[in-house]
Amino acid sequence: MNNRWDERYNTDEYVYGTAPNDFLLQHASDLLAAYDHPHVLCVADGEGRNSVYLAELGAQVCAMDISRVGLDKAQKLAAQRDVSIQTECVDLTETQLPKAHYDGIVAIFCHLPSAARAHLYEEIAASLKPGGFFLLEAYTPAQLDNETGGPSDADLMVSQTELVRAFKGFEVEISQELEREIHEGDRHNGTGAVCQFIARKPAAREQRYQFTANRGKASHKLRYVESSADSDGDCTLCKGPLTSGD
Repeated sequence: MNNRWDERYNTDEYVYGTAPNDFLLQHASDLLAAYDHPHVLCVADGEGRNSVYLAELGAQVCAMDISRVGLDKAQKLAAQRDVSIQTECVDLTETQLPKAHYDGIVAIFCHLPSAARAHLYEEIAASLKPGGFFLLEAYTPAQLDNETGGPSDADLMVSQTELVRAFKGFEVEISQELEREIHEGDRHNGTGAVCQFIARKPAAREQRYQFTANRGKASHKLRYVESSADSDGDCTLCKGPLTSGD
């Protein structure tokens, strides 16, 4: 085996089950409804339960994980469900994601060291298209008292404060820490202390331009000003002087 995750997934059983994560199940349909052909990335998706579910909803999905054994099982699950997914075996602590590429990115129980999480958050923010969504559920440090799943190192845990800071400027739809019952395979079974987070990358502003002229002097000077004001359908180059509303 190449790593401990290969060893963990090297069994006929699906360690975390084949059903999607409950938080993803609750919100995925609504998040994908805005797209005709959504392109979604699932990071640290292991044996593919979440990627396959999103593919069943009609998304084009890429599953990334450090375990080739897990991703092979993800492809097997996809074949059983009569859908197709793309898989990439990568180290998420170092990977560089394509820029402005995905309509949505999903991270379910993706527990990396804090420094590596900071890198991944930057990559996720850059890899989302304007208006794209990021959905995460992960254990908080409070989970260490539960012993019902997750890492044993607090540095690998996630907090609401961390996420709000990392995705500053995003439109946050859900950001909360809570305890809930989790029954997702043998290793996530019982009361879990989790952070749940959904945020959207701001949509790109439409850049428009207007000209104004200084007619009070013998030599007239023209200038243009970039504006994000709403368009009324007229050519902005043909309008009069800018107003305070522009």
